[in-house]
Amino acid sequence: MRRRAVLERLAATSDARARETTTVGALASDLEADERAVEAHLNALIACALARRDATGKVRVTITGEEFLELDFGDGVVVDAAPTDH
Repeated sequence: MRRRAVLERLAATSDARARETTTVGALASDLEADERAVEAHLNALIACALARRDATGKVRVTITGEEFLELDFGDGVVVDAAPTDH
């Protein structure tokens, strides 16, 4: 499973502007994937500001995430955010 697949499914099942959310379990079920694997991808997407988790643990795509998908990079790579020492 690719991280982009998680982001695409998250975008299809949540909405940044309306702040509609979904659960990790629902995403995992939709993707027919292990919940821990989906969680790991979500954590990386959150670190890159492409997804957001609310106080209840539900997740949604961010406006940045929606815009990233609209760029249609095809097989573009979503990488983990790396901390800087600047």
